Amino acid sequence: MGMLRKRPPHWSVPPRWSVLPRRTVRLRLTAMYGVLFLVSGAVLLAIASGVAESRSSAEVSGSAQPPQSPLAQAQAQIQQLRGQLAAQSAQLNQGVGHNLLIGSAVALGVMTVLSVVLGWLIAGRVLRPLREMTAATRRISADSLDERLDMPGPDDELKELSDTIDGLLERLEGAFTAQRRFVANASHELRTPLTTMRACVDVAVAKPAPVPAPTIALAGRLRAELDRVDALLDGFLVLARAQHGELPGRATLSLEYVVSAALAARAGDIAAKRLTVQHATSSDGAWVEGSQALLCRMAENVIGNAIVHNPEGGWISVVTGGGGRFARLVVENGGEVLDARQVAQLGQPFRRLGADRTGSDTGSGLGLSIVAAIASAHGGALDLQARPGGGLRVGITLPLAAPAHAVPAATAGVPA
Repeated sequence: MGMLRKRPPHWSVPPRWSVLPRRTVRLRLTAMYGVLFLVSGAVLLAIASGVAESRSSAEVSGSAQPPQSPLAQAQAQIQQLRGQLAAQSAQLNQGVGHNLLIGSAVALGVMTVLSVVLGWLIAGRVLRPLREMTAATRRISADSLDERLDMPGPDDELKELSDTIDGLLERLEGAFTAQRRFVANASHELRTPLTTMRACVDVAVAKPAPVPAPTIALAGRLRAELDRVDALLDGFLVLARAQHGELPGRATLSLEYVVSAALAARAGDIAAKRLTVQHATSSDGAWVEGSQALLCRMAENVIGNAIVHNPEGGWISVVTGGGGRFARLVVENGGEVLDARQVAQLGQPFRRLGADRTGSDTGSGLGLSIVAAIASAHGGALDLQARPGGGLRVGITLPLAAPAHAVPAATAGVPA
């Protein structure tokens, strides 16, 4: 792959009239048609001009014969008159040939321009199936792999290319279907042993006989580890659903209610770390449309990330609002100064800055990757920035929706 080039600033982009046209296949084919026509016409014109010049020279050279007798002198005079007539005829032919050459050159220029125009039209006609294939391929995504190009036409190179792309899409669809099936089956198969292990621990601790203290401590640690595994499995499932575009329970709801529910759910953790929360929202509200469960999980993860990666007695700023065509959620928290390059990678699974940020457990590394997947599934985006004064700024943009009846905060929760 070639290296990506950064676009120059808007002030350094040259004027539109000075930018050369893009060297497309259509432009190259048109130039090739024009050059070939011009070269072939010039060669044909040169051959015709050479034939006319040689014919005139032959007529002039054959008009003079040296006299040998008195009778021949009379014949010579006749020949001389004929030679003069031939010379005049040759001169006249030369002038006509010169005018014909000029006229032919002008006609060649006109036909060259006409051939370029016709070549442009013909090249566009020939390349039209390629443009249609390109547009159709761009429309196909992971959520529409069942679509096919199915290009009509004769069995030529373009039809073969279309069939090859259709075969590739069919294989991709099979791979995505198998992946979704695996995720669904793994969720059931893994939850069953986790539930069994948790039940066994509870039964062992709940026996009538006195249970030794080490056993109780071990049981508590096992429960904690099982809860972590259960949370990790739940994160995998939510991430897989979001990446595959599965949006169950679509509704129109306000980001303010979603954030308020997430703050209320983590009120205990906020109080335990003595964090100061500033929640601001716009007067008109920010309404979005999508899966209520996934959007609530998105807000829960962002708030939870701001709580976990925050020092004791720190602060959290939450701002929701709408402007233009997008609704925005911005969550900022204090902390140490972070590396901007590492922060940009936190939206990928299992990317963490380490436990040394706050001296506590940093989780599974799926929180912000789930946020990025949910935002992308709803047509939005996640933006992560390291604050110059320390801490992290998380910005989420989602397509703005028409206002509807607000979803009560008590019903907004995290999916199980």
